[in-house]
Amino acid sequence: MASTVIPANRAPAPTPKLNYLNNGHTLKSWLLTTDHKRIAVLYLISVTAFFFLGGFFAMLIRLELLTPQGDLMQADTYNKVFTMHGIIMVFFFLIPVVPAVLGNFLVPLMIGAKDLAFPRINLLSWYLYIIGGILISHVMLTGGVDTGWTFYTPFSTEYTNTKIVEAGLAVFIAGFSSIFTGLNFIVTIHRMRAPGLTWDRLPLFIWSNYATSLVMVLGTPVVAITIVLVAVERLFHLGIFDPRLGGDPLLFQHLFWFYSHPAVYIMILPSMGVVSELIACFARKRVFGYKFVALSSVAIAVFGFLVWAHHMFVAGISLYAAMIFSFLSFSVGVPSAVKVFNWTATLYKGSISYATPMLYAFGFIGLFTMGGLTGLMLATIGIDVHVTDTYFVVAHFHYVMVGGVLMGYLGGMHFWWPKITGRMYPEAWAKLSALLVFVGFNLTFFPQFILGYVGMPRRYWQYPPEFQALNVLSTAGASILAAGYLLPMIYFVWSLRYGKIAGANPWHAAGLEWKTTSPPPTFNFDETPVVTWEAYNYDEIPPWERRAPVAR
Repeated sequence: MASTVIPANRAPAPTPKLNYLNNGHTLKSWLLTTDHKRIAVLYLISVTAFFFLGGFFAMLIRLELLTPQGDLMQADTYNKVFTMHGIIMVFFFLIPVVPAVLGNFLVPLMIGAKDLAFPRINLLSWYLYIIGGILISHVMLTGGVDTGWTFYTPFSTEYTNTKIVEAGLAVFIAGFSSIFTGLNFIVTIHRMRAPGLTWDRLPLFIWSNYATSLVMVLGTPVVAITIVLVAVERLFHLGIFDPRLGGDPLLFQHLFWFYSHPAVYIMILPSMGVVSELIACFARKRVFGYKFVALSSVAIAVFGFLVWAHHMFVAGISLYAAMIFSFLSFSVGVPSAVKVFNWTATLYKGSISYATPMLYAFGFIGLFTMGGLTGLMLATIGIDVHVTDTYFVVAHFHYVMVGGVLMGYLGGMHFWWPKITGRMYPEAWAKLSALLVFVGFNLTFFPQFILGYVGMPRRYWQYPPEFQALNVLSTAGASILAAGYLLPMIYFVWSLRYGKIAGANPWHAAGLEWKTTSPPPTFNFDETPVVTWEAYNYDEIPPWERRAPVAR
């Protein structure tokens, strides 16, 4: 066989190093993968699809409320639209988005592990999520549900003919996806940390995901059992929640909110961890009061299980119980305030770079603070009685659950996108999207505080004409918000082909995830790293790298 002669002036092309993206391109290799990074990408595609589906229902709601008359859809259709919006956004986007996407990708990288502890269970959790999503899509296409996302009894067990059992089964299955993810994170963080990575050296993103995982594992079975009881009562007419059969509807609310209020922290805690990473990197400082911020995540998870009945001040609980839960609800604000104050202290005398991830971090602090302060108002019994079931409540939980979660998520996506894909995005467009999201969000939901305070009830398809001006402003803001959410999807996809090649550490950031290639190899590290430094060791970075670069 003739040998191949390479001209002296031409070196052979280097063999590209395998990474998780190019190590097998077939669909089968992705659908059967146990690589945590690929599973994170599968989650990214899935939750993005459900986000835009839930956003479509939100668009229908805002278009209906553009005028006082119910002239876009019938009342029962409107009930099904806002129910599907709530179910999809809560159970199929807000709860899984940061843990399943960023957590799945980053937890092993941040602790120096090659993968999660149970790779096959990790893949199973994604399949369970997809099965639940397919089932809720089937419900949507074959009649929908009209109870609201809370499935309140006895309406959900006796008085509606919509697909309660199928929708409950979809949520039940998706709940087990959360349980498996939480279990995987807990075991991985306990057992697979790199040598030298002690608990007081862990990134705050890991602390927040650890606390979130505790809530997932301990709280999700409660709502799963509750939904099973709803199905049993509906199918077999057993007296569990329906008072006509000897049941107690308050029991349902206690069980449902025992999980569903901690679920708020499943949504927000991982985003808080993201913000800690962003502020440390773009202020070039160790997070002020690191240990207090870390322990505040655990405190939020613990307190989250003690405040569920503040959702029930008008449901018939005793005054003494209401006073106790009011006090406890104020107490949960303390660890949340610790984070906000410590982030602010971290910024003091920091070398701040206003890159896109940092803009989202600032946006998170603003929106979460507004949501938290109005949460204290709702924890006050007198105010809560006045504004319960009005748009004040809608605005409050959107500031926390949507504004806070999405600001953290988008900030994290912009920060770690170079690590995930090996490509940079166009910074100017990214900053524009951050501005549109922040302005559009406030224009959409701040008017709803006023609407609720003056008495506009939620879940109504018609309203008095005097409320129209604020509803028009809210709908106009929603259109700006939609543009802000669409832009990142466009330029992220664009960057996959045309974006500037990112180095291993384009932000000069601290953390183990930045000490491997971008994108990372299949098993993350060529050699297991040994940690000999404290978390966020920016004071040890060379002076010429003290200020974080801004992508161009």
